[in-house]
Formats: sequence, C-alpha cells, structure tokens
Amino acid sequence: MNYAQLAFTDAVKDLQEKQGSRNGYDRMERMSVVDGLTDNEIYFIEDRDSFYMASFGENEYPYIQHRGGPKGFVKVIDNKTIGIVDFVGNKQYISTGNIATNNNVAIIMISYPHRARLKLYAKAKIVELEEDQKLYDMLKPEDYKFRPERMMVFEIQAYDWNCPQHITPRYTTQEIDEALMPQKEYIVSLENKVKALEEKLGIKEE
Repeated sequence: MNYAQLAFTDAVKDLQEKQGSRNGYDRMERMSVVDGLTDNEIYFIEDRDSFYMASFGENEYPYIQHRGGPKGFVKVIDNKTIGIVDFVGNKQYISTGNIATNNNVAIIMISYPHRARLKLYAKAKIVELEEDQKLYDMLKPEDYKFRPERMMVFEIQAYDWNCPQHITPRYTTQEIDEALMPQKEYIVSLENKVKALEEKLGIKEE
C-alpha cells in the first residue's frame, strides 16, 4: 500500500519538481509502504460518525458525497477492508451508479476535535442485502434507527495521513456534554452542600 505511488502522477511530479518539493516526496514514495491498516488507523476509522467519498461519473466529473451515521457505523472487516450499510436516502443513486461503472473511490475521514485527517484510495463494491446476511449482521449499526438499502465494501488500496493545518476544531453536542460533565457534577455537588447547610441553619428559601 503506497499512497504516494497512486497519488503522484507524472503531472503531479512535474509540479513538485517546479515547486521544489519533489526530493522530499520522492523519499516518501520509496519508503511509505504499509501492509494494511495498523491499530492506529483501525481505531480512528471505527470512531468516526461520518466521511466524505469521491466517485467518478461517466460524465467525467467527480462526485463527492457525505456519508454519516452513528459513531462506529464504518466497520473494519479486516486490515485491508472496511464496509458500511448504505441507508435509504434521497434515491439519487449518484455514488452507487458511479461505482457500477468505475469502482475507484477516494475517501477522507476527519476528526475535527483532534484535527486529524485520514485519506484512503479504495475499490468499492456494492453488495445487495439478500446476498450476504452474515456481512449485513457484521455491518449493521446497533441502537440506531435506519432503513438499509444495500451494503458498500471498500478494498483499501492505499492510505495516508494529512497534516492538521487549517482544520478548525469542531465538537458534537455529545462531545461538549461529555467535556462539561465534570463541571455539571461539581455544580450539583455544591448545590446539594448549600441546601444541606441551609437546612442545618434553618434557612428557608423565600
């Protein structure tokens, strides 16, 4: 799995040469070979609640789609394969149609709180629900309301981490609630102590 060898086409290399970055990326291209996802990537992928996927249409335009679900809806099948249940949506089927004619996709997963970004090249495969019950049981999210339409499996060809520059930290309401929980518990504790002290002193609320 060498992301640079896939990403750095001749046109890209020419630009790198002109801009003075080719030597560094040439070393990266020769050295950055990883055989499958490591524990670091697996943990990151399984902790996501969304990602962005680019597919390539017959009209020669790329199409970028946001995919979302509960945290952990992207399942790691093995260290070279991930998959999702494709929920019923607006029924445009652009990504699905693109994959039917060109199964090359690019995926970006972002953790905004940690300013981390994982890029993946993959071969996408559409699997109908009735084709593989065992796979569906593995991929379906638990405790989440959804209507399944099909499954998507991605055979990872290469991946790379992007630098955190220009990623603005953002937080979900759940993450904010979890961060504020100690302060909320402390406030409740203080309120209980004040109430107990008032009762001891015989102070009544007006």
